[in-house]
Amino acid sequence: MTTDLSALTTAADRWEGMAERFHKQEVAYKRDVHGIVMGDSWAGLSADAAHARFGITLKEFQKAQTEAKAVASLLREAHTLFTSLRGELQSTRQDATDAGMKVSDQGLVTFDTEKLTDAERTAWVHDPDYQESCRKAVGSWQEAIDQRVKKVGSADNEVKRALQGVTVDGDVADGTPAGFNGQAGGHLEQYAPAPPKPATTQPDGWYDNGPDAGFSVTTDPKYGKEGSVKAYADLWHVTGRGTLTNGDFTLAGISDTYYGARATANYGFNEKGVVGKAEVSAGLRTVAEGRGEYGPYGGAYVRTEGFAGGEAGVNAKITKEEVTVGAKAFAGGKASVAGGGEVAGIGIGATAEGWAGPGAEAWYGYKKDDDGVWHLGGKAGLSPILGGSVGVEITVDPDKISETAGDAVDALGDATDAVGDGLSSLKDGVTDWF
Repeated sequence: MTTDLSALTTAADRWEGMAERFHKQEVAYKRDVHGIVMGDSWAGLSADAAHARFGITLKEFQKAQTEAKAVASLLREAHTLFTSLRGELQSTRQDATDAGMKVSDQGLVTFDTEKLTDAERTAWVHDPDYQESCRKAVGSWQEAIDQRVKKVGSADNEVKRALQGVTVDGDVADGTPAGFNGQAGGHLEQYAPAPPKPATTQPDGWYDNGPDAGFSVTTDPKYGKEGSVKAYADLWHVTGRGTLTNGDFTLAGISDTYYGARATANYGFNEKGVVGKAEVSAGLRTVAEGRGEYGPYGGAYVRTEGFAGGEAGVNAKITKEEVTVGAKAFAGGKASVAGGGEVAGIGIGATAEGWAGPGAEAWYGYKKDDDGVWHLGGKAGLSPILGGSVGVEITVDPDKISETAGDAVDALGDATDAVGDGLSSLKDGVTDWF
């Protein structure tokens, strides 16, 4: 209520001035530096290389102007928004006062008994209905004040999100992945988070996910989160799945083929643990898996995988739910087969791969997945030109173990009841003989 909101427009003026200064620098750079490679006096490979680098810098001057103007526009929108919301809050407070309420500087609403007439004061002391109506009025005005304050808080988060997003360079192919944002927008609604996608159950069948690409950066690994950088380009991605169910018995199959490239990096050092991971891959990858399960009691699976391309990565993670370390590098083709089984929530599986191409891989550790299943295993492989790898994994599903144990107890109880019923019938029969 007491903030000098004019500081926002003052800052906006400074950012617009910054854009003008960047424009002057752009003109000077284009004339005195970039212009050197535009004439006929310099030619050859060095001129071509200089032209490419100078062009990137010239574009950065232009992108800096776009970003500065966008920040100025966001600050002006913030000033208009905050001024309007504060006016609404002041108006609501005045309406509450006019309705016989007191509103403290902290926004607490109480009934103002000092303005009561003698008749109203008598009713306030002796009439329960009047007292109840006053309490309801206080609650109603308190809710109105609280809602106005919440709107200001939401607007504050909206402005914060926009000011954080406006400086993120989303163009990874411009020569400066962490440069100025040449696509910066000057309106707050452009930085609103995308609405959550509705949860859906994908039926059996074939799905073509089509070409797709994206880039994202998270630079604040605080409060239990991980900082991350992710870029991907999916040129082709097709998935097929099918399921057959007969009582507790289920047969399921899935096939997935992917062609594209992706690069990811994660880092974090917080109360949850230590995380460091980087991975890059490009090529064609295909997976086919068949699985059979009988309720929670057990099942088996067979999986085949193929890969043609290149990949490299390194990871180390130490948290309460995961301890894993590993590294890999490979170029060429891979083919693998894996199989395993599970009984009462405890499973074991093995993987064997054949490699055509140079590479090496090793990892070991344990982790808990999103379904609450613990995985313990390791993998090692080496290939000068031809080679392969082997791996093993043990899984423990606490829910299935609990469910199986519960069913076993129920079955034991049923058996005990049956034995008891049989002994009771025998006793009755012997009694009848006599």
